[in-house]
Amino acid sequence: MRTRAAVLHEMGIPAPYQESRPLVIETVELDSPQVGEVLIQIKATGLCHSDLSVVNGSRPRPLPMVLGHEAVGIVQELGAGVDDLQVGDTVVCAFVPSCGHCLPCQEGRPALCEPGAAANQAGTLLGGGRRIHNGDDIYLHHLGVSGFAEYAVVSRRSLVKVEEEVSFAEAAIFGCAVMTGVGAVVNTANIAFGSTVAIVGLGGVGLSALLGALAAGAARVIAVDINPDKRSFAASLGATDVFDSRDADVVQLIRDRTNGGVDYAFETAGAVSAMAVAYGITRRGGTTVTTGLPHPKHEFAFSYVTLTAEERTVKGSYVGSCVPARDISRFMRLFTQGKLPVDKLLTDVIALDDINAGFDQLANGAAARLVVVP
Repeated sequence: MRTRAAVLHEMGIPAPYQESRPLVIETVELDSPQVGEVLIQIKATGLCHSDLSVVNGSRPRPLPMVLGHEAVGIVQELGAGVDDLQVGDTVVCAFVPSCGHCLPCQEGRPALCEPGAAANQAGTLLGGGRRIHNGDDIYLHHLGVSGFAEYAVVSRRSLVKVEEEVSFAEAAIFGCAVMTGVGAVVNTANIAFGSTVAIVGLGGVGLSALLGALAAGAARVIAVDINPDKRSFAASLGATDVFDSRDADVVQLIRDRTNGGVDYAFETAGAVSAMAVAYGITRRGGTTVTTGLPHPKHEFAFSYVTLTAEERTVKGSYVGSCVPARDISRFMRLFTQGKLPVDKLLTDVIALDDINAGFDQLANGAAARLVVVP
């Protein structure tokens, strides 16, 4: 079948993207789903910094590629062997497919699926297939999803069926921002009730982490960002304190305000400077968690002795350490019960043709979460 899609042919094209137009809207050919695969009609896809990182070249990927990974859709056709979904089901895409057989999957850690990571790096579906092409040119899949399109073929292992009454625009952000941010708080860190928490970086993931910390019973949630509008927005969501991360004394200011630092600090910006702040404001015996995905060559250094002498914990969190089939539904239930108001993060809904301008808003910090509706 033929479908419109946003294709990236070259990384590192300079902004403003509305003028340089790194993402080209093309009509491409989409093959039928093969064994273990599903054709879905994309209903909404969020714009995420993981997409922007491919556009600007800080997360290199093979090209050409149809971007988009934070997506929700409706099942249209089932490949052979898929017998647990039906045409018409609503599904949220998980951006790491889980094979179910490798050691991480067997340990209940599907975010670390080894075949899934290899497929994502190669730009293929979990089984190695490539289903998008334009004539003789083969286009690659972004994180097994390629959601900036009208239709997509994905592995069954990339899909979670949802039955909660949630709009498509709201459902889309559960596939990345909510899973990553809330999951980091409740799965990776497993924060204690009544604890003090800091969020460094207030994009979609950071704001989701903020809401997750409040829902999990944090007594104090500190929001840190360079953007004053984001700090104000965080305060409106319930942050008890806000700080400008550009302040040269921000670490000491927060340590003074919290009697030595916070119990848990979450770095969600993917920047070394943000990680330095997060580590610096973590108290003795505390935990620093990062969800950031910086350029592979970027390195973070800290005082080695503090790790032992202060019994620090530093943890990485990928996909919020989530089991998508379990966590997407439970996070959605909290949302429908009014306990996790992630709908407040939706800045706007835009058309596929406006996607380059949308990435300008994301890059400039003017949006928490934009959602594309094809």
